[in-house]
Amino acid sequence: VQLQASGGGLVQAGGSLRLSCTFSGRSFGNYNMGWFRQAPGKEREFVAAITWNGGSTYYSDSGKDRFTISRDGAKNTVSLQMNSLQPEDAAVYYCAAARWISSNPSKDAMEYWGKGTQVTVSS
Repeated sequence: VQLQASGGGLVQAGGSLRLSCTFSGRSFGNYNMGWFRQAPGKEREFVAAITWNGGSTYYSDSGKDRFTISRDGAKNTVSLQMNSLQPEDAAVYYCAAARWISSNPSKDAMEYWGKGTQVTVSS
């Protein structure tokens, strides 16, 4: 499995960004997808996840109400729409894939990782 994330950048506080991740190498429909982030000096943390069929979505406390995860089976992509961004959201964001996930997956539960995309939020 190969995962390629894109869409990061610099945004002012209160602004929005949309991250995308392209999946290849296996059948996209067999995998649950997630977004994680890692700020300097901190552990990689869960942000959002979506099940293999898009039937369920899960969010961290920091992501719910502001972030929306979605997937497009025709394009083999998973997206993360982030609104009302704050400086504390600044991090490298990673997409990940796993055949099985819980509602609050740990990074150790994910099987495949893409290279991250940097999100910077200016105050």
